Formats: sequence, C-alpha cells, structure tokens
Amino acid sequence: MDKEIEAAGEGYMRVERRGDRELTISRMFNAKLQAVYQAWSQPAVFQRWWVPQSSHGIRLVACDMAVHTGGKYRLEFAMGDGELFAFYGKYLDVVENQRIVWTNDEGEAGAITTVTFGELGDSTQVSFHERYPTAEALEEALESSALALPEQLNQLGNLLNS
Repeated sequence: MDKEIEAAGEGYMRVERRGDRELTISRMFNAKLQAVYQAWSQPAVFQRWWVPQSSHGIRLVACDMAVHTGGKYRLEFAMGDGELFAFYGKYLDVVENQRIVWTNDEGEAGAITTVTFGELGDSTQVSFHERYPTAEALEEALESSALALPEQLNQLGNLLNS
C-alpha cells in the first residue's frame, strides 16, 4: 500500500503499510511545530479538522481530551439520523511538541496510535503510526477509518494555512 498522495499544495503525504499490522502516514505541514501540536492536543482546534468532510453527515458533537500521559479522551459522533457513537481511549505517552501516543479502546481490534512531530524550519513533519493487534484488525481499518486519514490531514493543512 505504499503510495504518495499530493497534499493540497504542500508537497506529498506518504502512506505506507509496514508488515501485516502497521500503517504509517507522513505529512509535511507549512506551519510552526507549536501550531501543529496544538491542533492535535487542544479539543477546540482538534474538532475543527478531525472529521472528514466526505463523512456523509457524521458530526463530532463532543470532544473531551486530557492530553497528558495517563489522560483520557472521548470523541462522540452523531450520524445523519441522529444516532450517537463514541470512540475513547487513554494517552500512554505525551511529550509536548514531540509525541502523542494513545490507545483506541474499541475492543480487541483497537490500535495503538503514535503521532510524532518534527520541526524543519518554519514547517513541521508529522508521522502518524498505528499498530494493530492483528492483521485482520489492520485489514478492517483499511476498509473503513484508515481511508479517511489522508483527507483528515489535508483538512488539518487547510486549517493551519487559513
């Protein structure tokens, strides 16, 4: 699944499958590291870009995030018909402006997500890495939620450049 995707005027985003349980997406943002980190760690900013616009009416209606090692998050979504569902987990490791690691507590198929941030002049490199407990869990993600990640990161880029 290695491929490069053009990212809204900012070069390329690299999507790479590593083995049978890992997925990595790397993206450069034309923004300072602190602004990019805040977009991942401040609920008011996070909820402005996290839901893909192509989500067919799914809205993020609640976003509770305590972004520190040992903190928890809960994201509540509403479907077009009003049905609610939530994703939640805990932060395993947070180093401000460097790394955020969290669980995706969705049962046995939940991945561990690591986002790292690297400053390159006035730009910021973001690496998004997910490790799934099984090959089947990765395959399932590749058919659903993981498909949205490039769009989500493009939305983040648009927000940071607005």
